Amino acid sequence: MAGPEKISTKTGVTEFLAKYDDFIFDCDGVLWQGDVLLPKVKETLDLLRSLGKRLIFVTNNSTKSRQAYTKKFSKLGIEVTAEEIFGSAYSSAVYLKKVVKFPADKKVLVLGESGIEEELANEGIQFVGGTDPELRRAMTPEDFERMEPDPSIGCVLSGLDLHINYYKIAYALINLQVPETLFLATNIDSTYPTHGKLFPGAGTMAAPLILSSKRQPISLGKPSKAMMDCVKAKFEFIPERTCMVGDRLDTDIKFGVDGGLGTLFVLTGVHKETDIFAPDAPAQPKHYMTKLGDIVNITA
Repeated sequence: MAGPEKISTKTGVTEFLAKYDDFIFDCDGVLWQGDVLLPKVKETLDLLRSLGKRLIFVTNNSTKSRQAYTKKFSKLGIEVTAEEIFGSAYSSAVYLKKVVKFPADKKVLVLGESGIEEELANEGIQFVGGTDPELRRAMTPEDFERMEPDPSIGCVLSGLDLHINYYKIAYALINLQVPETLFLATNIDSTYPTHGKLFPGAGTMAAPLILSSKRQPISLGKPSKAMMDCVKAKFEFIPERTCMVGDRLDTDIKFGVDGGLGTLFVLTGVHKETDIFAPDAPAQPKHYMTKLGDIVNITA
């Protein structure tokens, strides 16, 4: 099997673009870092649209809803529609609504931010927790005595929670001890890349629950098959004519490889060029380049 192809010439870019009709992009580490757009990203996306390519943005970050992401794109000078965005919060809501047909009289206990709440609300799913200030507090001695499972809670959904605390974890665990309660995770990323640094990811919220409950959540983010099934169902793309663009081998590239897609790895995020060729690499991309903006730089 041939190794990854480094795209560094005009001919290489032209041949690469001709292979695909649809491009699926990770966001942080590919399009931007934190709140800073990476060089020539807008020009590259404009070029792809001018060539008739369809653009899809798939992110594991559950802190923002699709609507909130459109505002971030716009602030960075890129116009997209909510329909072009598929985040792990939305994926989780779709999974609950369409796949498991979550009962209307049950609630989801959320460990996460407003992005999850907004997407659940859009699908008509009841929830508790999340940004509720009642859960953003310290555990008290009385809590140990009176904390019990809530019979109205049918699912614990764990995402990136910037206000995680012992009380939330304890309450989630109490409810997960009911065998019928679903255990979902927006994603299980170990780290969250932003502002050129690595911070704890959504997986660090799920980890104590996995350890204490001895249960594994169904992950609705990259690289899970559940998310790929949801994305394929929504966009109906042809896998071999679709390219996944990402900066992480263990999520983005594995997501594309496992889904039968072409893959483009860029070096502006978590993993580097040497990681591609490591013996224990979680996945190997079909193509790679220094940064997404090189598509414009090379062809200019």
